[in-house]
Amino acid sequence: MSSLKERQLKLVQEFAGFSSWEDRYKKIIAMGKVMPDLAETKKTEEAKVKGCQSQVWLHASLSPEGKVLFEGDSDAMIVKGLVAMLIQIYSNTTPEEILATPPDFIKDMGFEGNLSPSRTNGFFSMLKQIRNYATAMVILKQMKKT
Repeated sequence: MSSLKERQLKLVQEFAGFSSWEDRYKKIIAMGKVMPDLAETKKTEEAKVKGCQSQVWLHASLSPEGKVLFEGDSDAMIVKGLVAMLIQIYSNTTPEEILATPPDFIKDMGFEGNLSPSRTNGFFSMLKQIRNYATAMVILKQMKKT
């Protein structure tokens, strides 16, 4: 499996091939369409991402190999695509790698200037939630060792 940095770079390169933001939005929506829906039982208040205008749910679990597995969903198509993008990058990596790797891809892809302010805030809220899950899992791993 590729490192988190390599996954970010691959995504940046993939999106660099699109000449317009309209094409990039189409790609983001397409990513959301192929992402499996989150089971209704996982669409809990605890899994809901705070700070998003749309409804967004992120669920995380730790695999026996110590990797974080993310699942997510949203009730808005573009936002669901953004969730899919984050899951593609961060799922199946260690919590330590998540915390040690800065999210440079956001700036490199030009999201900050091209997403609406509310979507940008929501995107950063999702990223913050992913990092919160990773932090909690690092703490859980440390507690199991003691």
